[in-house]
Amino acid sequence: MNSPSSDTDFGIKHQVPNIETSQKQPLKSWNETLVLEFILLGLSDDAHIQELLFGLFLVIYAVTVLGNVGIPLLIMVDSQLHTPMYFLLSNLSCIDLCYSTTVTPKAMANFLSNNKAISFSGCAVQLFSFYLFASSECFLLVVMAYDRYVAICNPLLYRVIMNREACVLLVSVAYSGSLLLAVSYTACTFSLPFCRSNQINHFFCEMLPLWELSGTDTSTNQVFLLVTITSLGAPSCVIILTSYGNIIRTILRIRSAAGRRKTFSTCASHITVVSIFFGTIFFMYLKPSSSFSLTQDKVVSVFYTVVIPMLNPLIYCLRNKEVKGAFWKLKSYI
Repeated sequence: MNSPSSDTDFGIKHQVPNIETSQKQPLKSWNETLVLEFILLGLSDDAHIQELLFGLFLVIYAVTVLGNVGIPLLIMVDSQLHTPMYFLLSNLSCIDLCYSTTVTPKAMANFLSNNKAISFSGCAVQLFSFYLFASSECFLLVVMAYDRYVAICNPLLYRVIMNREACVLLVSVAYSGSLLLAVSYTACTFSLPFCRSNQINHFFCEMLPLWELSGTDTSTNQVFLLVTITSLGAPSCVIILTSYGNIIRTILRIRSAAGRRKTFSTCASHITVVSIFFGTIFFMYLKPSSSFSLTQDKVVSVFYTVVIPMLNPLIYCLRNKEVKGAFWKLKSYI
């Protein structure tokens, strides 16, 4: 009697039942499929477009690395920037750097390679890392909104409320919540059986395209996603809106126009970053399923995974006189 055989096709290992034991096994076990790797189809299958995309992603990633490494270094060497706001900004830069590095280098490699495969474990790690840093950024932006509220509405108590221990605690809570969310989303995704195909119609391992590869009903997963985003996103938005509502009210009480402009400038960068980040995230995950467009989703994904980590340091540098002053001071010493 022949031994059990198997053949591998496109990274999917099909289990062929032993004839001797076939009568003893349930029928569903004959069709079990083990995915060994996934194929990332990317943004385009046109070679010329892929070369252009590689050049674009390379420039964006270089600016991202330069900006998000430069800001923490500036804050580290300039003692005038050793404040709670810049401590949080340093963490944001580190998150953006990790956030972009999770997706961009692999995407660039795939643009120039015929082998666009990613291992099953590599895909799981990429998805976990993506949601870890994306949710960390979300929670940290909430903490930064609270920081601006205390600084503008309670300036005399700012150093007392936002002391170092409080800042470390708030950042630790943000990271802990992000870790829990990333573990939940990863487990929710990779507990599914992938038996339809191993080709992901995306440029990185993202949750929704992976769900499409499952041959089972994902309605429970979709409900879980909606509940978590709503339960975490709604309070985050409430905190941000409440903080800025009080900030605006405080600014309007300032009599001089110059004073109002100066006070508003301290939180203008954060308002811009929050609007861009939360706007794209909510558009991506809370839009009705009837308006689903794969091409549109890919473009939005490029924006919040590749472009936003580049924009954040530029927004904070271009609109922040203290950061620009620290840069020119450091340059004069070199």
